[in-house]
Amino acid sequence: MQKYKKIAASATSIALIGSLLAACGNATNNTGSSAAPGASAESSKMVKLNIIESGSGLPAPEKDFVRENLNKALNADINLTAYATDYGSQLNVRMAAGDYPDLFGVDKASLKQLSDQGLLLDLTPYFDKELKPVKTFIGDSSLKKGTVNGKIFAVAQAPQAPKATYWIRKDWLDKLQLKTPETLDDLLTVSKAFTEKDPDGNGKNDTYGLTGLMGATGLSLFSAFSPVFGGYGVPNPGEFFVKDGKVVQSLYDPGMKDALTFISKFVASGSVDPDYILNTGTQPRDKAIKGQVGIIWTEWTNLTNAQYVEQIKKVNPNAEWVQLPAPKGPAGQFSGSTDIGKTAGLMAIPKSLEKDKTKLHRVFDLLNYISTGEGSRLVQYGVAGKHYNLENGKVIPTPLMASEAGYTYLYQFTGRPDLEYLSTKFATQFPYIDFANKQSRIQSLNGFLNYPDGYSDSDAGRYISEELTKFIYGKRPLSQYDDFLKSLETTMNYKTFLNSANKQLNDLGYGK
Repeated sequence: MQKYKKIAASATSIALIGSLLAACGNATNNTGSSAAPGASAESSKMVKLNIIESGSGLPAPEKDFVRENLNKALNADINLTAYATDYGSQLNVRMAAGDYPDLFGVDKASLKQLSDQGLLLDLTPYFDKELKPVKTFIGDSSLKKGTVNGKIFAVAQAPQAPKATYWIRKDWLDKLQLKTPETLDDLLTVSKAFTEKDPDGNGKNDTYGLTGLMGATGLSLFSAFSPVFGGYGVPNPGEFFVKDGKVVQSLYDPGMKDALTFISKFVASGSVDPDYILNTGTQPRDKAIKGQVGIIWTEWTNLTNAQYVEQIKKVNPNAEWVQLPAPKGPAGQFSGSTDIGKTAGLMAIPKSLEKDKTKLHRVFDLLNYISTGEGSRLVQYGVAGKHYNLENGKVIPTPLMASEAGYTYLYQFTGRPDLEYLSTKFATQFPYIDFANKQSRIQSLNGFLNYPDGYSDSDAGRYISEELTKFIYGKRPLSQYDDFLKSLETTMNYKTFLNSANKQLNDLGYGK
């Protein structure tokens, strides 16, 4: 019996969904013009819609072809404001003043806060009829992501494909006559060889085996070791998952201590980037490009985008970075975890809009339209016949897509069919995308959670980070791991969080 759920969605399945949605998006109204699927009976009335979210790159209204085409399709006057910085403060000011946008982005914290204050519209009764196209597009599991206390207060964007894997210098493997590592022990052996045996042949002791980002909180700790945790059957530290039919928190699973033991051995080998715990931003990628490390846990974009490929060639034309399947461990072969509760965005509607049925249903029309057919393609690729052509149901980009349609993501309020989108916009890189997507990963659940009152996840995460760092760097013996858990519970109100999380996840149908 399998203990862990695997995720390995194929490009074919998501492309099929995209084609089914596209088939639903060709409705016409009595005048012969395009109409939004599920358009309201009052669609003949011009309606102004005020929308805010975080983001950048939005052109002036008169140059915004997405806005122009949405306005035509919906008989609307859409005013989108995207804040590149300080979005949370901007939202708080408007909500406190009663100046409610008609549609706006929220994070998990503001979702809970605003719903508790009674300021958000309960969308639960609308998904089976008025918002059925949205529900079909984002999927039932996404509905849970916008849920607070059993009610849906936000539309979560459709799921995105996981992007990170191990990458390794194949030319270094060949130079040292090493085989591609297949197990965690193999990975450690190769990492040591990359550190000790001068794989770049410059006669200097200036290379290391493994690097990556450590992460800032307890929920993203030690990302460079994600497949190590996976190999011991657990997601990253602090993540919840289902094991043997029950919700388990990874810190409390025996596999976590075993994984930390192996990681401490890895660190003690001297083959981990010595600045690993200090790495921020682009530093791991920069070290990989400069030829300072031979193994990196990173997203495909960081080594395959054209500018980075060019930089790698300038440093060493013979450098060959290839993706590495997750090494096998005692509990299996998992490229870390993927949080199936996480979403790229949440969009909420103010409860005050309940009193304006015409405007409310025009917001519904907008969300439905961009979730199907022509509307979905508009917010992904641009205008048909200009930014792309449709040939036998397949989107074929024109040169204008790259130069003019870079901002369309700001209108993807319900998300996009991710693999279909990526295969179109990044056709030459799709083999790397597909490889990452097909890696088996443990499904974690933290994205579904709302934090209970009296619990600070940032404080708990900081404490977890500090103590686990001590364990893997030999500053605290792993024999004290149980003491660490007890201290976490008593000083960080962690027991309250655990109880709340288990109840929330059980209520959503995870675990027994």
